[in-house]
Amino acid sequence: MGQAVSVHDLVQSHRITAVIYAAAKLNLAEAIGADVKSAAELATLVDADESALRRLLVGLTTVGLCTQFDRDRFAMTSLGRQIDATADPSFKDWVLFEGEMLLQSWSGLVDSVRTGRTATQLRGDGDDRYAATINAPEWTRLFNAAMVSLTRTLVPKIVAAHDFASARVVMDVGGGTGELISGVLHRNPHLEGIAFDLARCEAGAHAHLDRLGLADRCRFVAGSFFQPLPAGADTILMKSILHNWNDDRCDVILRNCSDALPAGGSLIVIERIMPELAKAEAGDLYCALSDLNMLRGPGGCERTEAEYRELAVLAGFAFIETAGIGSFSLIHFRKISD
Repeated sequence: MGQAVSVHDLVQSHRITAVIYAAAKLNLAEAIGADVKSAAELATLVDADESALRRLLVGLTTVGLCTQFDRDRFAMTSLGRQIDATADPSFKDWVLFEGEMLLQSWSGLVDSVRTGRTATQLRGDGDDRYAATINAPEWTRLFNAAMVSLTRTLVPKIVAAHDFASARVVMDVGGGTGELISGVLHRNPHLEGIAFDLARCEAGAHAHLDRLGLADRCRFVAGSFFQPLPAGADTILMKSILHNWNDDRCDVILRNCSDALPAGGSLIVIERIMPELAKAEAGDLYCALSDLNMLRGPGGCERTEAEYRELAVLAGFAFIETAGIGSFSLIHFRKISD
């Protein structure tokens, strides 16, 4: 990532988020499809003012999501099609989550930097953002859908980076509605699976596993990873879990994983890895922004590889290897002994 021309250019980035969110909320990608359509036609399809919609389409063209053919006709680019719910990959649910939930949270970043406290703590709602949202079904729906859209793009990379041939039962701890575990099972027919998460994810997980024909090979277990985990798995997956929590809470999670695994069992941690020294590069930018999102949101942080290794070793694991999987890394540990 090269240097920006000025701070003026950088500080307007939130406007791009708003433009993409508006397009996703209006279902523009679905309305355009693979065709070239006029602003007038699209205004009728998405129930918008023609002149205002044309201005939005021009904005989308400047960020690469649309192509403009003449003054009033537009098509989606391959990038733009990623906000179509039916696309592969589709990041529409993540765009909606970013625009409706995360964008609001970031407006209070100054308060979190001044105090070191999360948005939930500053509101006086306790220390656990996830517990605070237990009675917020819309937040849960948006969050789960956003996580699914991100996880779906990583599954092929995870399966390519780790050989599950010697595993028999894999448990995805904090597995949501089962996107990751179902992808691993689909590509490894010999495996059985356990999706472990809070009870509010259960209905969605059952529906997902039934739809994929995996209900006979994977069961959902409701619970908290701050409590003892179900036994029976020889491999535990955890994607984007540890970065949500401070070191003390991570220690509890990791020790519960160790207690649930047999000697020699595998722990696979999938997280972004913070650089030891940050540079003005795209990968470092995404990691740093995620780290600040953890400061404002659940209270955790992004960590270096050395910091993840230290946490796991203290909980009774030995480090095996780290593999890059796009913007994330897969860190493989093995339980030393019972």
